[in-house]
Amino acid sequence: MTAAHPRLSLNQATIKYATLDEAVAAAVTAGYESIGVWREPVQEAGIERAIRLLGDSGLRVSSMCRGGFFTMEEGAGRRASIDDNRRAIAETHAVGAPALVLVAGGLPAGSRDLVGARERVRDAIGELADDAAAAGVTLTIEPLHPMYASDRAVISTLGQALDIAEQFPLGVVGAVVDTFHVWWDPQILEQIARAGARIASYQVCDWATPLPADVLLGRHYPGDGVIDFASITAAVEAAGYRGDVEVEIFNQDVWDSPHDLVVERTRESFAASVGIHLS
Repeated sequence: MTAAHPRLSLNQATIKYATLDEAVAAAVTAGYESIGVWREPVQEAGIERAIRLLGDSGLRVSSMCRGGFFTMEEGAGRRASIDDNRRAIAETHAVGAPALVLVAGGLPAGSRDLVGARERVRDAIGELADDAAAAGVTLTIEPLHPMYASDRAVISTLGQALDIAEQFPLGVVGAVVDTFHVWWDPQILEQIARAGARIASYQVCDWATPLPADVLLGRHYPGDGVIDFASITAAVEAAGYRGDVEVEIFNQDVWDSPHDLVVERTRESFAASVGIHLS
């Protein structure tokens, strides 16, 4: 078996139906050194047990997904979201992950106020910044492709994420570079250079058309689509990022495949398309 690239991290979403135990075992067996975890399977396992499991595995934890969903108007729902994000910060710290990935949230029902929604994202991060700083966790804004702006993320470009992140201390708020979401952006290379040390996570998968009916599930193994991993990876490297690189795939066919085969295919496709461009 080919050894996994030392910076490759298995994002749990790639084997969505695996329990935390199964995901950790699959990563270890395939020679991975890192895993990106999601809150739901961590909570299912129980936080204390998850801490032991991850610690005993020897794997680094590259990130925790996910927090965010900050766009609702002030009220009980917004307060519940802020409180849940405080819990997410605590969980991220507990499992030893340096970054909590934030998905901004889409437009509230009936709203057309995109500018206001983005301002509420910034305000929510402002409420959480002290908690994150105290925990040593970077709140890591993930811009999503514009096709998700209405329902998932009103932050659509790395530039928009940085406009918010730069209002806070370095190390407290950063950004994700996710190839699926940013590959199309004509400013992406200059925005990666601008981001510099604000890059708190680098996630990769590929884009191929036609997109499925559920566009959330349009992600593919690196190398199976049109993304230029060479230029984006070189830019992320030049910006100074030396952390783990997660493969995060949302694809029903991948999810329905045996975990060990997915983990092996992920390792091989990453090595061929991304790993060759990493230092």
